[in-house]
Amino acid sequence: MVDTQVFLIVIHLRRRTVDALLPGVAKLVANPSGRENSEMRIVQLLLAGGVLALAAACGGGKGDAAKKDEAAKVGGDLDLAAAAVANNGRPADDRADDENRKPAEVLAFTGIKPGDVVFEMEAGPGYYTELISPIVGLGGKVYMQNPAGFDSFLGDAVPNRLADNRLPNVEYVKSNFDDLVVADGEVDVVTWILGPHELYFLPPGGESLGGVEETYAEIMRILEPGGYFVVLDHAAESGAPETTGNTLHRIDPAIVKGLAADAGFVLVEESDILRNPDDKYDMGVFDPEVRRKTDRFLLKFQKPE
Repeated sequence: MVDTQVFLIVIHLRRRTVDALLPGVAKLVANPSGRENSEMRIVQLLLAGGVLALAAACGGGKGDAAKKDEAAKVGGDLDLAAAAVANNGRPADDRADDENRKPAEVLAFTGIKPGDVVFEMEAGPGYYTELISPIVGLGGKVYMQNPAGFDSFLGDAVPNRLADNRLPNVEYVKSNFDDLVVADGEVDVVTWILGPHELYFLPPGGESLGGVEETYAEIMRILEPGGYFVVLDHAAESGAPETTGNTLHRIDPAIVKGLAADAGFVLVEESDILRNPDDKYDMGVFDPEVRRKTDRFLLKFQKPE
């Protein structure tokens, strides 16, 4: 009854009023106190997803034209993504990283929408998981994947992120990149954020995180026809060898494009929103001089229908 009333009210609100509701909705999504039970948490996520979608659909607010122009540059719905980013219940460490990562623009580029099934490769501690979860809502699902080889690096970050069922539409997957353990054609969008170079990284134990060609074939397998594979990574110099992925944690975009094409993907869009021509390509991405301000490329591939 409550959810029906909320939707009926929101439908009749002007855009500026919907915007004013978002901080409150964010608190429901975050559930920082953990006091609510799982059933109430699910209702909250449904409501939040509905308001996010309505915020994106309504028009007429101040600055709409500028937002639409920006959305056109990145090829998606910037309003929907920005609403998720505006969630003031997000962890403080996440929010502190927003300026460098431009998450609203990146999410708009992905085209992720309510109801989608998203496979998030190398999700790390879950910066983007936190944002994608309310966008897809309980009509969708997020697979949050990391290799077991990342356990020592991640520590308790993932269990802390998912504690108390705070992201109930997220399923954690621990596997190598060439074994994505979901059904054929199940996924609408695969994202790989700051990750493709990891195929050439050798952890301390010396074991690979997945075969190169096998990984791209797995991504193709789990996507539905017409689904999208979105890549963001630290750029290496043009012509740099694959081994740069191990030494500097960078990769030449041409390598990714070539591997994706060989797997049958079609490159449909590129974005320069995170490009930085002043980057120092001979430095590793964790060097303090370049950390969090590297030149990053953003690509969108499609699986043919």
